[in-house]
Amino acid sequence: MALFQLNNQDEPTNPSSYTLASGTPSCSGDQQICTIEATNSGGQPVIDTNLLKQMVRALNRHTNEPLVKLQG
Repeated sequence: MALFQLNNQDEPTNPSSYTLASGTPSCSGDQQICTIEATNSGGQPVIDTNLLKQMVRALNRHTNEPLVKLQG
């Protein structure tokens, strides 16, 4: 698994909206996705059903999930 940082908040389910995180990005708040942990496929995350469910749950509950970290 690799850590990816979301760069385009308009398309959080699009793998091309992410880049591999360098170091540990600072994430605070609970309104938007900051990072996800996913399988690396050519520098982009593989967003499978489990990860997608965690993304939706995190945004709906405004809390981090095991593979999804939020920011304000």
